Amino acid sequence: MHPLPAPSHPDAPPLAALVLMGGGARTAYQVGVLRALAAMLEMLPHAPKTFPFKVLIGTSAGALNATYLASCAHRGLAAFEELAWFWRGLRTSTVYALDVPRFARFSRWLTALHLSQRAQHYGAVLDNMPLVDTLHRAVSLPGIDQALANGDLHTLAVTASSYTSGVHWTFCHAAPHRQIPPWMRPGRRAEFQPITIEHLMASSAIPFIFPATPLWVDGKPEYFGDGAMRQTSPLSGALHLGAQKVLAIGVGQPQRLGLVPGPTSALDAPTPAPTLGSIAGHAMASVFHDTLRADVELAQRINQNLRQLPPEVAERLPYRTMDVLCIQPSASLDALAHAHSSALPRGMRTALGGLGALHGGGAALASYLLFEPGYTQTLIALGERDAWAHKAELLALLAPDCHVAVP
Repeated sequence: MHPLPAPSHPDAPPLAALVLMGGGARTAYQVGVLRALAAMLEMLPHAPKTFPFKVLIGTSAGALNATYLASCAHRGLAAFEELAWFWRGLRTSTVYALDVPRFARFSRWLTALHLSQRAQHYGAVLDNMPLVDTLHRAVSLPGIDQALANGDLHTLAVTASSYTSGVHWTFCHAAPHRQIPPWMRPGRRAEFQPITIEHLMASSAIPFIFPATPLWVDGKPEYFGDGAMRQTSPLSGALHLGAQKVLAIGVGQPQRLGLVPGPTSALDAPTPAPTLGSIAGHAMASVFHDTLRADVELAQRINQNLRQLPPEVAERLPYRTMDVLCIQPSASLDALAHAHSSALPRGMRTALGGLGALHGGGAALASYLLFEPGYTQTLIALGERDAWAHKAELLALLAPDCHVAVP
């Protein structure tokens, strides 16, 4: 744990940060959690209706959510409902395209061959230019500057991983009055520069699925991919940016579909060999490996140790406690993706079906790529239910002065 910046004023309220992890279409879950949070704060008569977070940090598709919120943070709690409306308009066709010749669409083998050739030529199997158009229409970059200038927001941070240098970068867009120097740690660096659509495309460039995106760092271009890669300390940015309260929303799950026998499975039944889709889904889960829970547990242990020190000793240390609340799905997102896989466009169903990625453990791959309303709205509803289950903790974190006991 590294020293934390001191508050700008001794009597300033604790700085709250929102950390949104990556996971493709699975990050619709985050929208539900935040929508429920807004409803809770609206119900408190004396709670402020301003945007509750001064620091926003996003990774991969979580970076898209964080940046969208930053662009409308000046609208207060309404920003969360606007994010929900953004997701209602998303479709697979507005995020990526599968360029498969007509003659190959009716053959899984021809589709797989074409995708392999495309991956060799472009470094990715899918075309994410539709997402570029979607973000240019939806995200107001001037709105981010307005929120920073008005004090509605202090910092927006987006993470990405450099294929060129292997370094995990945090790009920070900060208010003019924020005087926080960039940091450098082994394998991790930060730089302050305005966040653009290119940063979002880089952060969400799932390896092998979407192409790398060039960004300028240290006066030269480097190629970047998904920010979930090599993200060993997801709370680090919040620490460096001075947060004293953190709400972190991940999209991990309690159990992977198809990895353990079901309740009626015979113990002596032969275990089927993994399909290519199952292996791809496992690799994808490794890219988005949930380091959040471990980082939260570490922060909580450090908090406990600091609170056990004598006050006169703790005051001399360059550290502060940081309250962290982590919310993650209570149900299997793989299972939900399996139930909604028929909503995928025909070309994607053919491609994923040929890989064995629509059944059992292979559904993990589909869970990242299924940007269809039936699936995403189900995730949003799950996020809302999980948030209401954590109502007491959410209000204790973000509205302690207005919080009343929950029966």
